[in-house]
Amino acid sequence: MPFSLWLSLAAICAMGAMSPGPSLALVLRHTLGGGRLPGITAALFHALGVGFYALLTVWGLGALITRSPEVFQLITWGGAAYLAWLGIQALRAGKAGAISASAVVTTNRQAAKEGVLVALGNPKLIIFFVALLSQFVTPDMSIIAKAIVILTAMLIDGGWYVLVAVGLSHSRVLPWLQRHAHWVNRVTGVLLIALALRVVAGPIMIG
Repeated sequence: MPFSLWLSLAAICAMGAMSPGPSLALVLRHTLGGGRLPGITAALFHALGVGFYALLTVWGLGALITRSPEVFQLITWGGAAYLAWLGIQALRAGKAGAISASAVVTTNRQAAKEGVLVALGNPKLIIFFVALLSQFVTPDMSIIAKAIVILTAMLIDGGWYVLVAVGLSHSRVLPWLQRHAHWVNRVTGVLLIALALRVVAGPIMIG
């Protein structure tokens, strides 16, 4: 995989990980409720759930493209529409709902379980992988290229949420994020809409 293409993949994965939503709220909640270790545990197990979707994408989507490109096109457009809707919702949200998590007492086991379940049950993640990560997948991709896609998605997701947990366990970070939540929403909204337009424009070709 060319380095320039990998940078595009990494940027898309980073934007998906950093966008406010249930995954971020999960890590915040376990960090605030149990400290650094439960927060990191939630982050790492969430990354495992992300890796599962990445694995399904690289192994299953090539066959789907080969058998029915029309179905793939419909899925891609549906994903783009959903991303645009998320962007509009983020722009309209203002300060409300950007980053909210209540502190509750938690354990490492609970953090691990919820980390996986939130990843697997998050509809944004499902469509994110079908609509966006699939742009990097072709039926004739090598095993190494597929592994790079999977590992990139996992490492960026896990790395970001580990940083969140470590940062919040110190902590002047959360109040700052809450004060600037409207800017988090605005930037996220613009990026999501731009990415939706990119998806509609056509697949990202792998050289």
